Amino acid sequence: MQLDLTSATRIGLNALGLLGVAVALRLGETVFIPLTFAVLLAATLWPVAEWLHRRQFPWPVACIGAVSLLLGLFSIVALGMVLAVPRMIADLPNLQNPEVRVQEYAKFREKIAAISPGNINQVLPEDPEQSQLLKTVEAALKPENINSLLAQLGGYFTELLVQFVLVMFVVLFLLIEGRMLTRRVVEVFGPSEEAQSRAVEVLSEIAHSVRAYLVWRTIVNVGLVVVLGVVYQAAGLRQAWTWALLAGILSYVPYIGTIIAGVPPALDAFVYVGPMATVSIVLFYVLVVTFEGYVVVPVVMGRSMDLNATTVLLACLFWNLVWGTAGLFLAMPLMAAFRAVCLSVPGWRPWANLMGTDAGPAVFNRPPSPSVQRNEQAPLVKEFTAEPGPDGPPNFGSPGA
Repeated sequence: MQLDLTSATRIGLNALGLLGVAVALRLGETVFIPLTFAVLLAATLWPVAEWLHRRQFPWPVACIGAVSLLLGLFSIVALGMVLAVPRMIADLPNLQNPEVRVQEYAKFREKIAAISPGNINQVLPEDPEQSQLLKTVEAALKPENINSLLAQLGGYFTELLVQFVLVMFVVLFLLIEGRMLTRRVVEVFGPSEEAQSRAVEVLSEIAHSVRAYLVWRTIVNVGLVVVLGVVYQAAGLRQAWTWALLAGILSYVPYIGTIIAGVPPALDAFVYVGPMATVSIVLFYVLVVTFEGYVVVPVVMGRSMDLNATTVLLACLFWNLVWGTAGLFLAMPLMAAFRAVCLSVPGWRPWANLMGTDAGPAVFNRPPSPSVQRNEQAPLVKEFTAEPGPDGPPNFGSPGA
């Protein structure tokens, strides 16, 4: 018995299915998040392990070497961020000292007055003792509050370290048993050689897309760190390389991460350099990230990451809802994998086109199809007749003259 489902019914069932998947991913985030990170990293490290294996290293040793390279990269980044914390604490002014408090407040008030068009006495009175803003900052910088914040950061870092070790072990096992696992996954699609061959093509395309994104995104981020670090250092920022490294990390999160990474250097420049330096830093940062996002990334990543802004933002919102902060970092690799699947399956290519940036030919400007019949008595909606497009889905021509 075959059910005749209407379009509305199919859309409703698909929506329920998507909701069920989202709930399952949310409930199983303890398992799915480390596993997803591990699968993505294993796909990225696979060529490195194969290269080492071709150099006469046994396969397990080659896998260990590939994972060790990744561990070294992560260790450098983590060490740089950890060492930056004591430097930032040392640069904080000692507002408990009355003389320092008066001097720092006067400098800050002078900078605000230089860029403010109106009177700032209501917000920043001349007497530091009457400033509510100074009292708030002074309370936040008390030693007990700083120690509490450091304890929270330490606990968060410890949790990340445990998750990182778990992910590295899973990556190692995925690499060592990768060939066997690939064969078993292909067998799931049935005994047909055609189906298995198609499955191999799709899996290869997914791995290629994810690898291209992660590798090129990392290379671009390293270049971004170097450029920003040199300019920040020349501009006199106190934590120049810390903010540059933070920008490199947050650039894995499209749009949102880029905006957040631009705030600390602007504040650093305003507090320790001056208002004009702040404007220069902000303008330079906007130019760099614009050039990186609209010129460098499309050139080096190519068609696999040709996603429009709406798709990227919706992906970030969805994965942030499902997996929180980890979902923001995973949104783009997962979208690369999903678009690779849509491009490889003919029936799903319209979804890949929907996510892409290529608008293609203007559909409603095409000449009318011979099957389109003009009916002066019929409503306008009946003047269009669906014609199958080159990839299967219907294209709608414009009404005849």
